[in-house]
Amino acid sequence: MEQPRFVETGGGTFFGEYLYDQVIPQDHFLRILRTVVDWEYFTKRLLKIYKGQGVVGRPPFDPAMLLKVEVIAYLYKLSERQVEVFVNENLPAKYFVGLAVDGKAPDHSTLTTFRERLLKNGKVKIFEEMLAQIVQEAMNRGVKFGSIQIIDSVHTLANVNTDKDQARQNKGKGPRDGDAQWGVKHKHKVKNEKGEEVEQTEYFYGYKAHVSMNAESGIITSVETTTGEAYDGHHFCSLVDHDLAQELPVDTYAADKAYDDGDNHYHLDLHGLHSAIHLKKTRTEKKDPHKRVWLKLVKTPQYQEGLKERYKIERKFGEAKQGHGFGRCRYIGKARYTIQSFLMAIVLNLKRMVKLITGVNFKERAYAAE
Repeated sequence: MEQPRFVETGGGTFFGEYLYDQVIPQDHFLRILRTVVDWEYFTKRLLKIYKGQGVVGRPPFDPAMLLKVEVIAYLYKLSERQVEVFVNENLPAKYFVGLAVDGKAPDHSTLTTFRERLLKNGKVKIFEEMLAQIVQEAMNRGVKFGSIQIIDSVHTLANVNTDKDQARQNKGKGPRDGDAQWGVKHKHKVKNEKGEEVEQTEYFYGYKAHVSMNAESGIITSVETTTGEAYDGHHFCSLVDHDLAQELPVDTYAADKAYDDGDNHYHLDLHGLHSAIHLKKTRTEKKDPHKRVWLKLVKTPQYQEGLKERYKIERKFGEAKQGHGFGRCRYIGKARYTIQSFLMAIVLNLKRMVKLITGVNFKERAYAAE
Protein backbone atom coordinates (compact mmCIF):
# COMPACT_ATOMS: atom_id res chain seq x y z
CA MET A 1 0.00 0.00 0.00
CA GLU A 2 1.40 3.37 -1.01
CA GLN A 3 2.18 5.62 1.95
CA PRO A 4 0.55 9.06 2.21
CA ARG A 5 2.73 12.02 1.22
CA PHE A 6 2.84 15.17 3.30
CA VAL A 7 3.86 18.72 2.50
CA GLU A 8 7.65 18.94 2.37
CA THR A 9 8.72 21.15 5.25
CA GLY A 10 12.50 20.97 4.92
CA GLY A 11 12.82 20.73 8.69
CA GLY A 12 15.62 18.21 8.47
CA THR A 13 17.99 19.96 6.04
CA PHE A 14 21.61 20.37 7.13
CA PHE A 15 21.49 24.17 6.98
CA GLY A 16 18.20 24.34 8.86
CA GLU A 17 19.33 22.01 11.64
CA TYR A 18 22.67 23.85 11.93
CA LEU A 19 20.96 27.24 12.21
CA TYR A 20 18.47 25.93 14.75
CA ASP A 21 21.30 24.44 16.82
CA GLN A 22 23.17 27.74 16.79
CA VAL A 23 20.18 29.96 17.61
CA ILE A 24 17.95 27.95 19.94
CA PRO A 25 19.37 27.22 23.43
CA GLN A 26 19.60 23.57 24.39
CA ASP A 27 17.39 24.21 27.43
CA HIS A 28 14.69 26.07 25.50
CA PHE A 29 11.26 24.73 26.43
CA LEU A 30 10.16 24.12 22.83
CA ARG A 31 13.43 22.35 21.94
CA ILE A 32 12.89 19.94 24.85
CA LEU A 33 9.20 19.55 24.08
CA ARG A 34 10.07 18.28 20.61
CA THR A 35 11.71 15.18 22.14
CA VAL A 36 9.81 14.60 25.39
CA VAL A 37 7.19 12.38 23.70
CA ASP A 38 7.04 10.20 20.59
CA TRP A 39 5.28 12.52 18.15
CA GLU A 40 5.43 9.82 15.46
CA TYR A 41 2.82 7.93 17.47
CA PHE A 42 0.38 10.79 16.95
CA THR A 43 1.07 10.84 13.22
CA LYS A 44 0.07 7.17 13.02
CA ARG A 45 -3.09 7.66 15.07
CA LEU A 46 -4.21 10.79 13.25
CA LEU A 47 -3.55 9.30 9.81
CA LYS A 48 -6.91 7.56 10.08
CA ILE A 49 -8.71 10.82 9.41
CA TYR A 50 -6.73 11.29 6.17
CA LYS A 51 -7.59 7.89 4.73
CA GLY A 52 -7.45 8.07 0.95
CA GLN A 53 -5.67 11.43 0.92
CA GLY A 54 -2.04 12.31 0.32
CA VAL A 55 -1.46 9.54 -2.27
CA VAL A 56 -2.47 11.63 -5.26
CA GLY A 57 -3.00 15.35 -5.62
CA ARG A 58 -1.79 17.99 -3.21
CA PRO A 59 -0.45 16.34 -0.04
CA PRO A 60 -1.77 17.49 3.35
CA PHE A 61 0.43 18.58 6.22
CA ASP A 62 1.60 15.86 8.57
CA PRO A 63 -1.24 15.65 11.14
CA ALA A 64 1.34 15.55 13.95
CA MET A 65 2.57 18.94 12.73
CA LEU A 66 -0.98 20.30 12.89
CA LEU A 67 -1.29 18.89 16.39
CA LYS A 68 1.96 20.62 17.38
CA VAL A 69 0.69 23.93 16.01
CA GLU A 70 -2.43 23.47 18.14
CA VAL A 71 -0.19 22.78 21.14
CA ILE A 72 1.59 26.09 20.46
CA ALA A 73 -1.77 27.87 20.27
CA TYR A 74 -2.85 26.50 23.64
CA LEU A 75 0.52 27.10 25.27
CA TYR A 76 0.62 30.77 24.32
CA LYS A 77 -3.14 31.42 24.43
CA LEU A 78 -3.36 32.22 20.73
CA SER A 79 -6.21 32.01 18.24
CA GLU A 80 -5.70 29.98 15.07
CA ARG A 81 -5.04 33.16 13.09
CA GLN A 82 -2.56 34.36 15.71
CA VAL A 83 -0.70 31.05 15.93
CA GLU A 84 -0.16 31.04 12.15
CA VAL A 85 1.67 34.37 12.44
CA PHE A 86 3.46 33.32 15.62
CA VAL A 87 4.92 30.13 14.13
CA ASN A 88 6.02 31.97 10.98
CA GLU A 89 7.86 34.60 13.03
CA ASN A 90 9.31 32.48 15.83
CA LEU A 91 12.30 30.16 15.25
CA PRO A 92 11.83 27.94 18.33
CA ALA A 93 8.19 27.43 17.31
CA LYS A 94 9.22 26.55 13.73
CA TYR A 95 11.76 24.09 15.10
CA PHE A 96 9.21 22.47 17.40
CA VAL A 97 6.60 21.91 14.71
CA GLY A 98 9.18 20.68 12.20
CA LEU A 99 9.36 23.53 9.68
CA ALA A 100 12.37 24.72 7.75
CA VAL A 101 13.80 28.09 8.73
CA ASP A 102 12.12 29.65 5.68
CA GLY A 103 9.10 27.32 5.76
CA LYS A 104 5.51 28.51 6.01
CA ALA A 105 3.23 27.38 8.83
CA PRO A 106 -0.14 25.80 8.07
CA ASP A 107 -2.63 28.63 7.71
CA HIS A 108 -5.56 29.11 10.06
CA SER A 109 -8.03 27.59 7.62
CA THR A 110 -5.94 24.38 7.53
CA LEU A 111 -6.13 24.18 11.32
CA THR A 112 -9.89 24.72 11.22
CA THR A 113 -10.25 22.00 8.59
CA PHE A 114 -8.13 19.66 10.72
CA ARG A 115 -10.41 20.18 13.73
CA GLU A 116 -13.62 19.91 11.73
CA ARG A 117 -12.39 16.73 10.04
CA LEU A 118 -12.05 15.16 13.46
CA LEU A 119 -15.62 16.13 14.29
CA LYS A 120 -17.02 14.98 10.95
CA ASN A 121 -15.36 11.58 11.16
CA GLY A 122 -16.27 11.05 14.81
CA LYS A 123 -12.59 10.82 15.74
CA VAL A 124 -12.80 12.90 18.92
CA LYS A 125 -12.00 9.72 20.85
CA ILE A 126 -8.50 9.90 19.36
CA PHE A 127 -7.77 12.71 21.81
CA GLU A 128 -8.67 10.40 24.71
CA GLU A 129 -6.20 7.87 23.31
CA MET A 130 -3.53 10.55 22.91
CA LEU A 131 -3.97 11.68 26.51
CA ALA A 132 -3.60 8.07 27.68
CA GLN A 133 -0.46 7.71 25.53
CA ILE A 134 1.11 10.79 27.13
CA VAL A 135 0.33 9.39 30.60
CA GLN A 136 2.08 6.15 29.63
CA GLU A 137 5.06 8.01 28.21
CA ALA A 138 5.31 10.02 31.43
CA MET A 139 5.49 6.81 33.44
CA ASN A 140 7.99 5.31 30.98
CA ARG A 141 10.19 8.41 31.31
CA GLY A 142 10.35 7.96 35.09
CA VAL A 143 7.76 10.51 36.20
CA LYS A 144 6.69 9.35 39.66
CA PHE A 145 2.98 8.79 40.19
CA GLY A 146 1.83 8.80 43.81
CA SER A 147 -0.90 6.78 45.51
CA ILE A 148 -3.48 9.60 45.69
CA GLN A 149 -5.70 10.58 42.78
CA ILE A 150 -7.93 13.70 42.81
CA ILE A 151 -11.21 14.13 40.95
CA ASP A 152 -12.98 17.45 40.41
CA SER A 153 -14.72 19.49 37.72
CA VAL A 154 -13.95 22.85 36.15
CA HIS A 155 -16.48 25.06 34.39
CA THR A 156 -15.87 26.88 31.11
CA LEU A 157 -18.04 29.73 29.86
CA ALA A 158 -19.67 29.29 26.46
CA ASN A 159 -18.24 31.43 23.66
CA VAL A 160 -21.32 33.66 23.53
CA ASN A 161 -22.62 36.88 25.00
CA THR A 162 -25.34 35.56 27.32
CA ASP A 163 -27.31 38.83 27.31
CA LYS A 164 -27.43 38.94 23.51
CA ASP A 165 -28.19 35.23 23.41
CA GLN A 166 -31.17 35.74 25.72
CA ALA A 167 -32.38 38.58 23.52
CA ARG A 168 -32.22 36.25 20.51
CA GLN A 169 -34.29 33.63 22.31
CA ASN A 170 -36.84 36.25 23.39
CA LYS A 171 -37.34 36.95 19.68
CA GLY A 172 -37.92 33.25 19.01
CA LYS A 173 -34.44 32.61 17.67
CA GLY A 174 -32.25 29.76 18.84
CA PRO A 175 -29.13 30.33 20.97
CA ARG A 176 -25.81 30.58 19.11
CA ASP A 177 -24.51 27.69 21.16
CA GLY A 178 -27.44 25.33 21.41
CA ASP A 179 -25.46 22.73 23.37
CA ALA A 180 -24.44 24.92 26.32
CA GLN A 181 -26.50 24.90 29.51
CA TRP A 182 -26.78 26.91 32.71
CA GLY A 183 -25.03 25.37 35.69
CA VAL A 184 -24.07 26.20 39.25
CA LYS A 185 -20.73 27.98 39.44
CA HIS A 186 -20.55 27.97 43.23
CA LYS A 187 -22.57 28.53 46.38
CA HIS A 188 -21.55 30.69 49.29
CA LYS A 189 -22.97 32.19 52.46
CA VAL A 190 -23.92 35.89 52.59
CA LYS A 191 -25.86 38.05 55.02
CA ASN A 192 -29.18 39.52 53.95
CA GLU A 193 -30.63 42.90 54.94
CA LYS A 194 -31.70 41.49 58.30
CA GLY A 195 -28.20 40.26 59.03
CA GLU A 196 -29.24 36.64 58.58
CA GLU A 197 -26.87 34.22 56.89
CA VAL A 198 -28.34 32.84 53.66
CA GLU A 199 -27.00 30.77 50.80
CA GLN A 200 -26.35 32.54 47.52
CA THR A 201 -25.87 30.68 44.24
CA GLU A 202 -23.87 31.97 41.27
CA TYR A 203 -24.55 30.46 37.85
CA PHE A 204 -22.64 30.14 34.58
CA TYR A 205 -23.61 29.31 31.01
CA GLY A 206 -21.39 26.74 29.36
CA TYR A 207 -19.74 23.38 29.92
CA LYS A 208 -17.82 21.30 32.44
CA ALA A 209 -14.69 19.22 32.20
CA HIS A 210 -14.57 16.41 34.77
CA VAL A 211 -10.94 15.63 35.52
CA SER A 212 -8.85 13.01 37.32
CA MET A 213 -5.30 14.04 38.26
CA ASN A 214 -2.49 12.32 40.10
CA ALA A 215 -1.66 14.35 43.19
CA GLU A 216 2.10 13.73 43.26
CA SER A 217 2.95 13.98 39.56
CA GLY A 218 0.35 16.63 38.70
CA ILE A 219 -0.42 14.66 35.53
CA ILE A 220 -4.04 14.65 34.30
CA THR A 221 -5.01 11.05 33.55
CA SER A 222 -8.69 11.17 32.56
CA VAL A 223 -11.17 13.73 31.22
CA GLU A 224 -14.90 13.74 30.52
CA THR A 225 -16.99 16.65 29.28
CA THR A 226 -20.62 17.61 29.88
CA THR A 227 -22.88 20.61 29.63
CA GLY A 228 -23.02 23.00 32.57
CA GLU A 229 -25.95 21.53 34.46
CA ALA A 230 -24.41 18.06 34.90
CA TYR A 231 -24.12 16.66 38.43
CA ASP A 232 -20.44 16.10 39.23
CA GLY A 233 -20.99 12.98 41.32
CA HIS A 234 -22.38 11.00 38.39
CA HIS A 235 -19.01 11.11 36.58
CA PHE A 236 -16.83 9.88 39.42
CA CYS A 237 -17.06 6.14 38.73
CA SER A 238 -16.35 6.38 35.01
CA LEU A 239 -13.25 8.50 35.66
CA VAL A 240 -12.03 5.91 38.19
CA ASP A 241 -12.65 3.12 35.68
CA HIS A 242 -10.67 4.93 33.01
CA ASP A 243 -7.79 5.37 35.45
CA LEU A 244 -7.91 1.70 36.40
CA ALA A 245 -7.57 0.72 32.73
CA GLN A 246 -4.27 2.64 32.68
CA GLU A 247 -2.91 0.64 35.64
CA LEU A 248 -1.95 3.69 37.68
CA PRO A 249 -0.22 2.98 41.04
CA VAL A 250 -3.12 4.54 42.95
CA ASP A 251 -4.90 3.35 46.09
CA THR A 252 -6.84 6.47 47.23
CA TYR A 253 -9.29 8.85 45.54
CA ALA A 254 -9.89 12.34 46.91
CA ALA A 255 -12.80 14.59 45.97
CA ASP A 256 -14.97 17.33 47.45
CA LYS A 257 -18.46 17.01 48.96
CA ALA A 258 -20.15 17.11 45.55
CA TYR A 259 -18.94 13.52 45.07
CA ASP A 260 -20.16 12.25 48.47
CA ASP A 261 -22.53 9.69 47.06
CA GLY A 262 -22.98 6.14 48.35
CA ASP A 263 -22.42 4.68 44.90
CA ASN A 264 -19.06 6.42 44.62
CA HIS A 265 -17.84 5.15 47.99
CA TYR A 266 -19.07 1.66 47.09
CA HIS A 267 -17.32 1.76 43.70
CA LEU A 268 -13.99 2.51 45.35
CA ASP A 269 -14.49 -0.24 47.92
CA LEU A 270 -15.41 -2.69 45.17
CA HIS A 271 -12.02 -2.08 43.54
CA GLY A 272 -10.05 -2.19 46.77
CA LEU A 273 -9.46 1.57 46.79
CA HIS A 274 -9.62 3.99 49.73
CA SER A 275 -12.08 6.85 49.79
CA ALA A 276 -11.00 10.39 50.61
CA ILE A 277 -14.25 11.92 49.36
CA HIS A 278 -15.03 14.78 51.70
CA LEU A 279 -18.08 13.72 53.71
CA LYS A 280 -21.11 15.96 54.14
CA LYS A 281 -21.95 16.93 57.72
CA THR A 282 -25.11 14.83 57.64
CA ARG A 283 -22.99 11.66 57.35
CA THR A 284 -21.88 11.86 60.98
CA GLU A 285 -25.19 12.98 62.49
CA LYS A 286 -27.18 10.67 64.75
CA LYS A 287 -29.93 10.07 62.19
CA ASP A 288 -27.53 8.50 59.67
CA PRO A 289 -27.78 4.71 60.12
CA HIS A 290 -24.20 4.27 58.86
CA LYS A 291 -22.71 6.88 61.17
CA ARG A 292 -20.15 4.41 62.61
CA VAL A 293 -18.87 3.56 59.13
CA TRP A 294 -18.35 7.21 58.24
CA LEU A 295 -16.67 8.02 61.58
CA LYS A 296 -14.30 5.14 61.00
CA LEU A 297 -13.54 6.41 57.50
CA VAL A 298 -12.61 9.94 58.57
CA LYS A 299 -10.01 8.56 60.99
CA THR A 300 -8.09 6.63 58.33
CA PRO A 301 -4.73 8.09 57.23
CA GLN A 302 -5.76 7.74 53.58
CA TYR A 303 -8.83 9.94 54.13
CA GLN A 304 -6.90 12.58 56.03
CA GLU A 305 -3.99 12.67 53.57
CA GLY A 306 -6.32 12.70 50.60
CA LEU A 307 -8.19 15.77 51.82
CA LYS A 308 -4.88 17.62 52.18
CA GLU A 309 -4.10 17.00 48.50
CA ARG A 310 -7.35 18.27 46.97
CA TYR A 311 -6.09 21.86 46.58
CA LYS A 312 -3.66 20.70 43.90
CA ILE A 313 -6.34 20.14 41.29
CA GLU A 314 -7.82 23.59 41.97
CA ARG A 315 -4.36 25.02 41.35
CA LYS A 316 -4.18 23.08 38.08
CA PHE A 317 -7.54 24.53 37.00
CA GLY A 318 -6.24 28.00 37.81
CA GLU A 319 -3.22 27.34 35.60
CA ALA A 320 -5.50 26.22 32.77
CA LYS A 321 -7.75 29.28 33.01
CA GLN A 322 -5.30 32.06 33.78
CA GLY A 323 -2.35 30.79 31.78
CA HIS A 324 -4.07 29.15 28.82
CA GLY A 325 -7.54 30.62 28.41
CA PHE A 326 -9.63 27.67 29.59
CA GLY A 327 -12.08 29.99 31.33
CA ARG A 328 -13.87 30.47 28.01
CA CYS A 329 -14.65 28.13 25.13
CA ARG A 330 -12.57 28.65 22.00
CA TYR A 331 -15.34 27.26 19.79
CA ILE A 332 -19.10 26.67 19.63
CA GLY A 333 -20.66 23.32 20.59
CA LYS A 334 -19.99 20.47 23.01
CA ALA A 335 -17.98 18.32 20.58
CA ARG A 336 -15.54 21.18 19.97
CA TYR A 337 -15.37 21.83 23.72
CA THR A 338 -14.38 18.19 24.15
CA ILE A 339 -11.47 18.71 21.76
CA GLN A 340 -10.49 21.87 23.66
CA SER A 341 -10.60 20.02 27.01
CA PHE A 342 -8.40 17.17 25.88
CA LEU A 343 -5.93 19.49 24.15
CA MET A 344 -5.77 21.56 27.32
CA ALA A 345 -5.08 18.44 29.41
CA ILE A 346 -2.40 17.33 26.92
CA VAL A 347 -0.69 20.75 27.01
CA LEU A 348 -0.75 20.90 30.81
CA ASN A 349 0.74 17.40 30.95
CA LEU A 350 3.48 18.25 28.44
CA LYS A 351 4.44 21.30 30.51
CA ARG A 352 4.56 19.17 33.65
CA MET A 353 6.59 16.42 31.98
CA VAL A 354 9.23 18.86 30.77
CA LYS A 355 9.45 20.32 34.26
CA LEU A 356 9.74 16.95 36.04
CA ILE A 357 12.12 15.34 33.54
CA THR A 358 14.45 18.27 32.82
CA GLY A 359 13.69 20.96 35.41
CA VAL A 360 12.86 23.48 32.67
CA ASN A 361 9.81 25.67 33.25
CA PHE A 362 7.53 26.98 30.54
CA LYS A 363 7.79 30.77 30.28
CA GLU A 364 4.97 32.36 28.36
CA ARG A 365 6.97 35.37 27.21
CA ALA A 366 10.34 33.66 26.80
CA TYR A 367 10.02 33.88 23.02
CA ALA A 368 9.86 37.70 23.01
CA ALA A 369 13.64 38.17 22.93
CA GLU A 370 14.31 35.33 20.51
